[in-house]
Amino acid sequence: MDGDGAFSTAFQLIVSGDPTLMQIVSLSLRVTLTALIIACLIGLPLGAALAMARFPGRGAAVVLFNALMGLPPVVAGLVVYLMLSRAGPLGFLALLFTPTAMIIAQSVLITPIIVSLTRSVIEDLWAEYEDQLRSLGSSAMRAIPTLLWDGRFSLVTVILAGLGRAMAEVGAVLIVGGNIAGHTRTMTTAIALETARGDLALALGLGIILLTLTLILNAGAFVSGRVAQQQAA
Repeated sequence: MDGDGAFSTAFQLIVSGDPTLMQIVSLSLRVTLTALIIACLIGLPLGAALAMARFPGRGAAVVLFNALMGLPPVVAGLVVYLMLSRAGPLGFLALLFTPTAMIIAQSVLITPIIVSLTRSVIEDLWAEYEDQLRSLGSSAMRAIPTLLWDGRFSLVTVILAGLGRAMAEVGAVLIVGGNIAGHTRTMTTAIALETARGDLALALGLGIILLTLTLILNAGAFVSGRVAQQQAA
């Protein structure tokens, strides 16, 4: 199939709501959004606590989370695979090659991003409002909920950064999910597979949807950043 024919067919698949394409998109969004929620529930309070707390080894913890922001997806996938394999400590759960395993892998990837970026946002806010909050009788740790609320627009950008990383991920979900048709096949793994098989129409259709979602995420991050700047002004 030539390029023009592939694009035409791809748009037809999107407009007609092709069941295979929609199933892949639905699974991708379900896995990614679930992983993002888990990462936020862990990462936002942990990042804030890391920003405010002072304890031995804090510097090492900051360096560790910063380093894990660049964790290669295949390494994260390998670690999760070893944990969930039959010989691993969690093998009895039989989660390997399931959407749950993919959620775990994506959570491992994006939690350090949420933690590190949240720490940076909360540290900046604390430096700006420390005197005011202390004058109101608030300690550093008790100020965390206030700072999280005050930095909510900046934190939206943090969350969107994690979401973007998860949506574009291939290696980890491929290792732990197996790219099984109708079960663990996501947009990114399907694009790689269908391109290799020569089914450019489906690959392009998924690529168009993924690109559209990425543009929406970047637009959301831009708007959140502008709102945060206006509030700061």
